[in-house]
Amino acid sequence: MCRLFGLHAGPLPVRATFWLLDAPDSLSRQSRKEPDGAGIGTFDGDGNPRVAKHPIAAWEDHAFAREARDLKSTTFLAHVRYASTGALTLVNTHPFEQDGRLFAHNGVLQGLSRLDQRLTELGVMDLVHGQTDSERLFALVTAETRRAEGDVGEGITQAITWIARELPVLSLNFILTTAEDVWCLRYPATHELHILERDPAKSPDPPAPLDARSSRIHSRSTELSRSRHVLIATEPMDHNPDWRPMASGELAHVGPDLAVTSTFPFPDAPTHPLTLADLAPSAAESQKP
Repeated sequence: MCRLFGLHAGPLPVRATFWLLDAPDSLSRQSRKEPDGAGIGTFDGDGNPRVAKHPIAAWEDHAFAREARDLKSTTFLAHVRYASTGALTLVNTHPFEQDGRLFAHNGVLQGLSRLDQRLTELGVMDLVHGQTDSERLFALVTAETRRAEGDVGEGITQAITWIARELPVLSLNFILTTAEDVWCLRYPATHELHILERDPAKSPDPPAPLDARSSRIHSRSTELSRSRHVLIATEPMDHNPDWRPMASGELAHVGPDLAVTSTFPFPDAPTHPLTLADLAPSAAESQKP
């Protein structure tokens, strides 16, 4: 199953090395079960998106490790892929970039010809460069955000509502980022998604190093151990008890001040729910927890 990772660190750029490489369940470690590609999305000082991605597993990708150590950003979006739709190519590797926003998805939706028809009606089929359902999902969110005059939350609501009504859906879990905001969705309950709001200032003791998987890398965790940040991940990445699972149908927004707000604007279940038994064997294998 693909793995999602998002981080918002507030107004000051940070490195996400700890969570990408050093945590007990870092994204690099997770990629040993997700062999089909990896990518990291960040934003420069002017808020412009940057994507570094490669169609091979993160754990064996030297560029992924280098980028994880060097990149600094106010927000991060990373993804390791276990392909369900589309060839193992760069153009099908997450994250995707559209209108200055970054997007990664974990799940499956079907009825892509119907979705392509909808994208054509909305004039955004040119945003789709690969074969994945994920990039098409993002294109619909982008189209609806344009129609909502840049209101990303409204764009997400309209896009997901249409898909939930019109298309067969296994899971639409995703993270969408700008330099200042992060949105994430768990819908429906098929796959988990977790949030951690980490605030060292609320601890009565001096900030301790993050929960590294070995003592030799505690020294590398000092930057994020001292600062507030919000994490979104497919599974808890360390032993912190404050990780919480998102509820089914929860759309969460992390703002520039790191405030997390949640809404539940979608029906309890899609009109046409899918199960693993409805998928081709290779696609079903990619969706197993």
